[in-house]
Amino acid sequence: MKENKTKRPDIGGQAVLEGVMMRSPDYMAIAVRRDNGDIVIKRTKNNKLSDKHKWMALPFIRGTVSLVTMMKLGVSVINDSTEMLGLLEEESSSKFELWLKDKLGDKADRIFMGLALVLAMVLSIGLFVLLPNIPVSYLREKGWSLLGVNLISGLIRTIILIIYLWLCGFQSDLKRTFQYHGSEHKTVYCHENELPLTVENVQKFSTLHPRCGTSFLLLTFISSLIFYSILDQLIFSLTGYDLGGNYGIRILSRLVLLPIVAGISYELLKGLAHANNPITKALRWPGMQLQRLTTRPPSDDMCEVAIASMKAALYGLPEGEETEEGWVIIKKESSKQETVEQETSEQKEAV
Repeated sequence: MKENKTKRPDIGGQAVLEGVMMRSPDYMAIAVRRDNGDIVIKRTKNNKLSDKHKWMALPFIRGTVSLVTMMKLGVSVINDSTEMLGLLEEESSSKFELWLKDKLGDKADRIFMGLALVLAMVLSIGLFVLLPNIPVSYLREKGWSLLGVNLISGLIRTIILIIYLWLCGFQSDLKRTFQYHGSEHKTVYCHENELPLTVENVQKFSTLHPRCGTSFLLLTFISSLIFYSILDQLIFSLTGYDLGGNYGIRILSRLVLLPIVAGISYELLKGLAHANNPITKALRWPGMQLQRLTTRPPSDDMCEVAIASMKAALYGLPEGEETEEGWVIIKKESSKQETVEQETSEQKEAV
């Protein structure tokens, strides 16, 4: 595994169960730490839809494609991390799972992933689309303006998100996942600042990153508030039809136009993340603060896992024990020794 220090592509990622997924332009890697301290790493080539369909990489369209891809990928990598940790072998399957596997064979896992994705989408629509729009018709009857009801709907949506993330922080497993989320951000920062990927360097950086999905979520909420407020007023002015007075039509319009809002939000996020002036810093600030609910300071061990994942995504799988699945296992002693050697080498270079 050779590092090309001149190549610094953008890296994205996410926390998984007891580990981190990192995604370079061409490859994706998942690294998890098992109970015995070993790090297990998996590397796969990215199958980007934009490679087959160039129009999917166009501005605004790519935001919608990215949203759908990340939702699907999110479920997939969580399932992969569970398998890499060996937890699937420890858990006994339910009768339904056994029946489904017997009937569908290898397709069963994809069915489970699909069901999980649908469930996540239904939950998201229920919490962030259906629920916040319930009081809109009532408020319109009381004489509230379209802008006013959209502000109330947006406020409810944001409060639900904050409460949901805050409550997640009390769950012990999610606390550790939030720590791994922090290690992912720190490692990405280290890479972007062109420093050697060592624990000491990684720990110097913040757990808050401008390209985080949490910031994207909040930016989508803000974009939707502005977009739908303009749309509702425009339709009312041109046709006299009040989207605030019909709950069903209002919900349908929000769902149909969601890809447009996602596309706008994605372009805004990219622009804000790569610009660095007082205005963009101010616009980034709310999303960065929301990340305080989804990240925690990681331990050195967690940073080691994030570093292993990034190196695999950028440079290939390291040397180590290879499993039947094609994963590589780095023994606990080996990972510790590699970290010590890297930091010692860096200290010598500094001297």
